[in-house]
Amino acid sequence: MILDRLLRFSQNQNLAQVVGSYASTDVIDFGLGTSTDPAIPTNAQGGGVRDMGIGDSPALKLLVQVITAFTSGGAATMSVTLQGAPDDGTGAPGAFVDWWTSPVYALATLAVAGARLLNIDWPRPPAGVINQRFFRLNYTIAGATTTAGTVSSWVVVDRNDQMYYGTNNAVNGGYRAGITIAN
Repeated sequence: MILDRLLRFSQNQNLAQVVGSYASTDVIDFGLGTSTDPAIPTNAQGGGVRDMGIGDSPALKLLVQVITAFTSGGAATMSVTLQGAPDDGTGAPGAFVDWWTSPVYALATLAVAGARLLNIDWPRPPAGVINQRFFRLNYTIAGATTTAGTVSSWVVVDRNDQMYYGTNNAVNGGYRAGITIAN
């Protein structure tokens, strides 16, 4: 798995927040080029739109990972929404629309540092929505205020998807302890 700064939505984003929605700290621009790059077609001020989910193998994936475990005085939950926006004609994002929303994660899931919340390939545009140039994540906290918790999130080419075993899921391995594989 390669983490690329240009494909980052959040880096240790603090989500110790009251109930509400919080946009990722970064917006990813999938524009094709600029007026200073004449070799690539342009659209408006910042370039055309690339189709990031064309079904390549491996496909691009969304990775959202809990960095600091979440805590709450109540039954806090969180969901993550991928949002896209077109170029507004000035090279800036227009109005963001929802592309995909995760399941609602309970505090028990969020309270595990290292938990990977998303497990999806880059989604197709929703029905009636054109491909977008700008993308961000929107984190929605519900149920109760969170008193601690940070996440980091990226678009990645591949993930490290080995199973976790051991105390507090801290051991990364291919097989549970005690299983012998005959070679």
